[in-house]
Amino acid sequence: MRILIVEDEQKVADFIKRGLKEEGYAVDVAYDGEQGHFLATTNDHDLIILDVMLPEIDGITLCQRLRKEKVLIPILMLTARDAVLDKVKGLDSGANDYLTKPFAFAELLARIRSLLRHAENHQAINLQVGDLTLDVVTHKASRAGQPIELTLKEYALLEYLMRNAGTIVTRTMISEHVWDIHFDTFTNVIDVYINYLRRKIDQGFKKKLLHTVRGRGYILKEG
Repeated sequence: MRILIVEDEQKVADFIKRGLKEEGYAVDVAYDGEQGHFLATTNDHDLIILDVMLPEIDGITLCQRLRKEKVLIPILMLTARDAVLDKVKGLDSGANDYLTKPFAFAELLARIRSLLRHAENHQAINLQVGDLTLDVVTHKASRAGQPIELTLKEYALLEYLMRNAGTIVTRTMISEHVWDIHFDTFTNVIDVYINYLRRKIDQGFKKKLLHTVRGRGYILKEG
């Protein structure tokens, strides 16, 4: 999952980014509304964390603009304001949820997970492909009951593949969701991580789940 943070306080933005990356998310950051609008409309994100008080374009205006431009991904509004009227304005502008500063990081994560589940119309916390399962809350994976130890990037890659099970995903699609905007598309990092993941989920099993589709990308499926 790839998240865009639009926050002008660099310390706050860096804190959120660091925490989200530790949870396995790919993260992009914009420090003003103009840059936020550019990244939101030119890159593929799964969720936006949007501060209300921003230079160039304020958060309320940016949210309204994105909705008018048919950017329909979940938006979590972030602000120091706690008045009911401010919350109403944020939600009426098109935001999906509202969190007041200061906040507990655990609550931020819970709200992100909730918004992502609702966006997919998928309430389960467990993903499953054949006998491979992944708990998106605890980040625990197993196959045929045997636990699989994953690094953060391996987890992010596996989650993306499992959410798109049965569908061919290209290297570009993977880079857009699992890595951030600074990813060097000319490296073989994705192929390396695919091989790491293949060894962990398929090695020792007769039925392979992770397949390479020559010239197109990868697919996670039974058989």
